Amino acid sequence: MQPGTGSGHGFTARARFGLTLIAGGAVANIYYNQPLLAVLVSEFGERAALLVPTACLVGYGLGILGLVPLGDAWPRRTLIVAQLLGLSVALLGAALAPTLAFLTVACLLIGFLSSAAQQAVPFAAELAPDESRGRMVGQVMTGLLTGILLARTVSGFVGAHFGWRAVFFAAAVVALVIAAVAAATLPKTKQTKPLRYRALMLSILHLVKTQPILRNASLSQGLLFASFNAFWATLALLVEAPPFDLTAAGAGLFGVIGVCGAFVAPLSGRYTDRKGARPVVVTGAALVLASFLVLWLGGEVSLVAVAVGVLLIDIGLNGALIANQTRAYALVPGARGRVNTVLFTVMFVFGALGAFAGSQAFLMAGWPGVCAVGALLSGGGLLVAIFDRSRTKPA
Repeated sequence: MQPGTGSGHGFTARARFGLTLIAGGAVANIYYNQPLLAVLVSEFGERAALLVPTACLVGYGLGILGLVPLGDAWPRRTLIVAQLLGLSVALLGAALAPTLAFLTVACLLIGFLSSAAQQAVPFAAELAPDESRGRMVGQVMTGLLTGILLARTVSGFVGAHFGWRAVFFAAAVVALVIAAVAAATLPKTKQTKPLRYRALMLSILHLVKTQPILRNASLSQGLLFASFNAFWATLALLVEAPPFDLTAAGAGLFGVIGVCGAFVAPLSGRYTDRKGARPVVVTGAALVLASFLVLWLGGEVSLVAVAVGVLLIDIGLNGALIANQTRAYALVPGARGRVNTVLFTVMFVFGALGAFAGSQAFLMAGWPGVCAVGALLSGGGLLVAIFDRSRTKPA
């Protein structure tokens, strides 16, 4: 099968299961460290709380930028298996880390190789028939989002009972198992236009220049992701203070509500297949904006209002993401890895800016300031979606 044909040949139930498992199992590795930070600080010092999670996230961003485009030049099955095998070695290195510097380098590699999760999503788009691409992408994204959700819970449980090193040892074994699953379930594909790495990376700029739909999808999703991060970067500061006085564990429970956002992904994909992406993106952005209105009106006095806000923001963000991914993947069939790189690089940059803006707003104006920033950002994403009249241009 040639990539990008959208014929659906080779996209069996086994392949869908494999890609869903890869997406969730790979991305989980960049979040395993977060519940372990207190223990890591006690062993390696206060700098561990900054260096370890930052290294994982920076590595993941570098992997999206540097490795994901290779899926358009090399067989994705081979690339995914290689990344997962390397990931297992990096996780073993983290488990055996004697110093903070060693652990930081290992976490950088963990994040870099965990970008196999972002190989799985364009692979699903490549294999899926055109008429059901949104639904198939949504299914794989459900695995990715569930992996993010469950990673902290599993890591916290294992770390509490067996120690932080056991978490990384177990993750190394899991990565090996997933590599075996990938080798057994994913179809082999041939690339029609092999490109040198330099040409591959330069072609990303060409895609940005020639594809207005990609620019608009990236901008609208980036603004929504910025508002999402402005909220999550400050939520604990709200609920751990009076009148709620929750513990860190109690604050973390709000993340469980995010499972609703994960399972809305296939529904969003199915609706995108039938009605097109634009109404789904507009609806998702409107839900995110509505979440900040709820949080503004009741977030400081009611945990129910906070829970409703979390529910709306997760459903809206993830629904819009599936629609934006689906329409972006349809642009240039042989360049879905590079399209994915553009979309998620923009999201990561905007997400970091949103987290910074939310934190600064909380320090300067408290919770109403956070809600104002979130409403401004999500409102911007909504306007981009509403006034998007872009049309595909030849690449």
